[in-house]
Amino acid sequence: MPNRPMIAAICLFLIVLTVGAFWQLKDNAFINYDDNEYVTGNPQVRDGLSFSGLGWAFTATAQSNWHPLTWLSHMLDWQLYGANPRGHHLTSLFFHVVNTILLLLVLVRFTNRLWPSALVAALFALHPLHVESVAWVAERKDVLSAFFWLLTMWAYLRYVERPGPWRYLEVIATFTLGLMTKPMLHSGASRL
Repeated sequence: MPNRPMIAAICLFLIVLTVGAFWQLKDNAFINYDDNEYVTGNPQVRDGLSFSGLGWAFTATAQSNWHPLTWLSHMLDWQLYGANPRGHHLTSLFFHVVNTILLLLVLVRFTNRLWPSALVAALFALHPLHVESVAWVAERKDVLSAFFWLLTMWAYLRYVERPGPWRYLEVIATFTLGLMTKPMLHSGASRL
C-alpha cells in the first residue's frame, strides 16, 4: 500500500485541480432545459424537505425516473439556498470532488499502484464529459449515482478482503442507494 502522506498530498492536489477547473460554474444560472422541471418550477422541490415531500420523492416517477434520493437532494438544496443557483451548483461540484477522491482511493486499493490511480482520477476530474453532470443542476443524479457506485465498489473490496454478512449488506445498501439516485446505475453493474 502506498504511503498515506503521499496519498493525502495527491488528494489535496486533486481537490485543488477539480475546484479550479469547475469554480466558474458557481456563477451559472439555472437553465431552461430541465432545471425548471427538476428544481425551479417543481413545487414539491421548492417546498424543501417535508413529510409530504418525502412521500412524493419516494412515489414520484417524474421525468420518467424513480430517483427519490435525487429529489431529496434537490429539496435540501432548495431549503438551504432557495432560488440562488450558486449553492445548487456548488453542491454538485462538492460531489464531483468527493467522487474524484473516492475513485483515487478505490483504484489504489484495487491495484496498489498510486501514480496510475492518480492519473485516472485526474482524468476523471477533468474529463469534458463530466462538465454536463457537474454544471447542470438537473443532472445531479449523475454525480450522486457516481458517489454511491464508488461507495459500492469500496464496500465490495471490504467484502472480498473479509467476507461476512454485514459487509455484504454494506454492498447491497450502497448499491441500493445508488439505484435510488439514478436507476440506470444497474447498467454499469451488469457489465462487471
